[in-house]
Amino acid sequence: MTPLTVLVVDDEPLARRRLTTILRQLPGVVLAGEAEDGDEAVMRIRSTKPDVVLLDVKMPGLTGFDVLEALKGTGAPIIIFVTAFNHYAVKAFEVSAVDYVLKPVAFDRLAAALDRARSVLAAGDIASRLAEVETVLAAIRGAEPDAATRPAYDREIWVQKRAEFRRVPVTQIDWIEAERDYIRLHAAGDSYLLREPIGRMEERLDPADFVRVHRSALVRRERIVAVQQAGYGAIRVQLATGIAVRVGRTYVTKVRDIMRG
Repeated sequence: MTPLTVLVVDDEPLARRRLTTILRQLPGVVLAGEAEDGDEAVMRIRSTKPDVVLLDVKMPGLTGFDVLEALKGTGAPIIIFVTAFNHYAVKAFEVSAVDYVLKPVAFDRLAAALDRARSVLAAGDIASRLAEVETVLAAIRGAEPDAATRPAYDREIWVQKRAEFRRVPVTQIDWIEAERDYIRLHAAGDSYLLREPIGRMEERLDPADFVRVHRSALVRRERIVAVQQAGYGAIRVQLATGIAVRVGRTYVTKVRDIMRG
């Protein structure tokens, strides 16, 4: 079996780590490297010439779409999108030969996508596949402005604890606190440390379910059972777990809005 070389492109360290962990377990697959943004992706694709690129769609700077534009006419590799797009965009991918995997990436789904890429390479059908990529991207961009860009909030968070990765459903998260360059997820009586800014995590979670009560704290709205006076005008929110989380002065209005229903 000829090795399939794969480049991973994603701005989230945990997402890259999950992808590379899966790739190392797949027979006949060689990791060609990683890139954490679109600019680095273009550079690495041109220098390493991988067979396949696992390409995140939404990244700071150059997006996945921009990377494809930059690679036009350069003998681009097979692209497998790694996406959290909503149903409309996924539908667009499904009607073509363009492949995609949804975040959080499942082992079997990625393995199937790579098997498909291997078949395309064996058939020498890359040119028509790239033409289909452009057709799909044009369809997505031509849709209503928010159809493909409306946020698709995470339903689960993958975290590392000791030597394993664990799936934490968002519905189990009680609250999240910042610890310098890390955040700590408190969920179902356990806690998990992630290297990620709390602002980035806030963007990943549905604001209908979570509220920022402090620059260092996010809480699940339905877990708030009481609002307590803490003296000198300060307040705290008490969660169903018994934990009391301090409310920052600039976030008091948000908490009062919750109390008004």
